[in-house]
Amino acid sequence: MSDQPLILAITACPTGIAHTYMAAENLEAAAADAGVRVRIETHGSIGVEGTFSPAEIEKADAVLIAADTEVSRARFAGKRLLSTGVDKAISHPKELLTQAQKAPVYAGSGERAEAEPSQSEGLSRMLYKALMNGVSHMVPFVVTGGLLLAVALSLGGEPGPEGLVIPDDSFWKGISEIGALAFTLMVPVLSAYIAVGIADRPALAPGFITGLIATTGSLYGSEAGAGFIGGIVTGFLSGFVALAIRKIKVHKYIAPIWPIIVIPILTTLIVGLAFIYLLGAPISAAFDAMTHFLAGLEGGSVVILGLVLGAMLAFDMGGPLNKTAFLFSGGMLAAGNAAPLGMFAVAVAVPPLGLGLATLFRRAWFGKAERDAGIAALFMGCFGITEGAIPLAAAKPLQLIPANVVGGAVGAAVAGLFGVENNVMHGGPIVALLGAVSGVGYYFLALAIGTAITCGLALLLLGLHRRGTAEEQVAETQERSPQVVTPQAMAARLKSAGMNQEDILYLLAEKMQSSGYVSDVDAVVKAAQEREKKSTTAVGHGVAIPHARSAGVEHAVVAVATCTDNIAWPEDVDIVFFIAVPEDAGKQHLRLLSSLARAIMREDFRAQLRLADSPEELAELVRSVVGERAEVAA
Repeated sequence: MSDQPLILAITACPTGIAHTYMAAENLEAAAADAGVRVRIETHGSIGVEGTFSPAEIEKADAVLIAADTEVSRARFAGKRLLSTGVDKAISHPKELLTQAQKAPVYAGSGERAEAEPSQSEGLSRMLYKALMNGVSHMVPFVVTGGLLLAVALSLGGEPGPEGLVIPDDSFWKGISEIGALAFTLMVPVLSAYIAVGIADRPALAPGFITGLIATTGSLYGSEAGAGFIGGIVTGFLSGFVALAIRKIKVHKYIAPIWPIIVIPILTTLIVGLAFIYLLGAPISAAFDAMTHFLAGLEGGSVVILGLVLGAMLAFDMGGPLNKTAFLFSGGMLAAGNAAPLGMFAVAVAVPPLGLGLATLFRRAWFGKAERDAGIAALFMGCFGITEGAIPLAAAKPLQLIPANVVGGAVGAAVAGLFGVENNVMHGGPIVALLGAVSGVGYYFLALAIGTAITCGLALLLLGLHRRGTAEEQVAETQERSPQVVTPQAMAARLKSAGMNQEDILYLLAEKMQSSGYVSDVDAVVKAAQEREKKSTTAVGHGVAIPHARSAGVEHAVVAVATCTDNIAWPEDVDIVFFIAVPEDAGKQHLRLLSSLARAIMREDFRAQLRLADSPEELAELVRSVVGERAEVAA
């Protein structure tokens, strides 16, 4: 293993919850197929974990940054560096690990990476990352402030003419004021970290100050201010102005004070004055017009808004569309309209709750890993974390993403129709239970309707897909043989009741030996078990691919068995491929792994394996994948 290239990978998403860790897991799982070693550093909501040591950076052959937020590259100067979005690490991990080894060498530029868009990123990618950098730093402020307000209103509020009011002499008044202070930081923090995403720390103070200007309407003759739209504008302007000033060549004696004095002051003056005298009033007027328009929506118009917001929130489950809808809804709350956030509070919880319920109602349709993900999704849905649905939707996107979108859209539309309002920038049942939602009964009605639609539609689409796949496989089997596959015909499968992982390895190794490909069964099984200790070879979808490189192997061989009962690997599997190659086979086992891994991602191939009614048919299916690279025993 030590002769394989070492790739350091960083994963980060705007919220630092699901995408960050899913990308890390997929990169680790793909490392063997890519023929590399990989070390992961996650930049999640709990901070940076797995920080690279200087020695690791020195030894690394390449660096991969899969992030939707800004990540400093200064420490990677002189290394091949590939930068991309976190979603690509989830969907195409092996390709990224391969591309990283061919990426250009990063020359470095002092404190941070080049801020200019590289050929691999482009301007649009740079703008998106900067915006997500702002959102990721804003979220903890608005969630903390909003939930503190909700708790204070729930426990210390008293009925008043305009709803719950906290008496001035109440202990909860102080809690609510702390929450309000945290909440008012939303736009300045958003602006500041958008700017940081473009020009790094020299842009922090200008972004924060100009973000405050955007919310202080009295500076440019507005009562309400420019809201989150103004904060986005000041963030981008501060970032690009600071970046332009950074490029000015200055004398070496002035260089030390340039980023800490000159850039912040000049950027703040340029952007701040431009916003006060040129941009503030028109942006504020546009924001005010949009707010009044939304406040005046009734009936069908509210339903349409709910459908659009709900579909956006449910479609990419924490991605750019989700974050756009989140920002819009939060901006409306800052302007005094809590209805869009009421729709948000429903739609954000529908995908994880709906798909989680689907795994409970039809457990046999999901593998053990998916059933476990369903339980986690239910828990995350209760706390308004849409990303809880990602592991399930990613495995069956054509069936589950449409179910998410329809359920989320309808749930949000129902919430809008009944006038549900939410006073905090967070969603899920938790905010209703804490008293942040008005019309709690209607909120849970909308949530129940959306969740039921997602669950029901998911099961319907999965059932249709499963039926179609089964019919295709039966037709194919009938073409190959006049005998239709029946339960009796499946007797060729391995009767695995009561067997464990070691039993399966020995059985397949003995099959290899009887065919003349293995001379030492114990050595081969021991090599496979040693590999298994490093990380499980279960690859999902009920499939495991144990592999061994041993002197006890005479010729590269793949043994395959389908099992009548699930085997703990440690997750349940019913299809086992055992790859064995001679000790001097180089990377032959990795090429075999790669071929099989790609094939088992196809649901039709897995179905063919499970429907095969003889060892010969199983062997033929595997030969169609591995070709002449190895012998096949079944």
